Amino acid sequence: MNAVPDGSGVLPGPSAGRAELARRIDALLRTVPDYPEPGVLFRDIMPLLADPDAFAEVVATLATDVPGPVDLVAGMEARGFLLAAPVAIALGAGVVPVRKAGKLPGPVATQSYALEYGSAAVEIQPSTIPDGARVLVIDDVLATGGTAAATVELLETCGATVVGLAFLVELEALGGRAMLPGRFVDSLLTLP
Repeated sequence: MNAVPDGSGVLPGPSAGRAELARRIDALLRTVPDYPEPGVLFRDIMPLLADPDAFAEVVATLATDVPGPVDLVAGMEARGFLLAAPVAIALGAGVVPVRKAGKLPGPVATQSYALEYGSAAVEIQPSTIPDGARVLVIDDVLATGGTAAATVELLETCGATVVGLAFLVELEALGGRAMLPGRFVDSLLTLP
């Protein structure tokens, strides 16, 4: 595991292997304009998941670049589930789904967060989070950071210690990293 030596929450510059992986991810991403609504550029990761070698490399890298031991990997709905489960297996950890409100049987813990026009909420089953569990949060895309920040708050309210967050792709222009100040955030590919 690669701990962050200076405690900054930022991995050292990309190694040749990570840079090549970023290029591979970029080549396999499909950008879908105006989905799910006009003006949105949707980043479709399904072609990457369908490539067994690329998918295995993504999982191995996400499992290697973790700041310390991990007890649980929390996958954010829905594509985060697809990344969290194999990373959890690679780390010898359990997996916890972070769901949209109303998708889990109770009892659940809920965290609401603001959207541009309204609000949303994420939920987990608190019984799946042992007190003090070290949790890595994973999702496919870091965009505005609202869901990620709500997920961190929810996990910590349930007694977990969030050791970091990992994303396949970060959309830098949307400023999501700013919603996670002081947190270890790892993105395999950063797009403007």
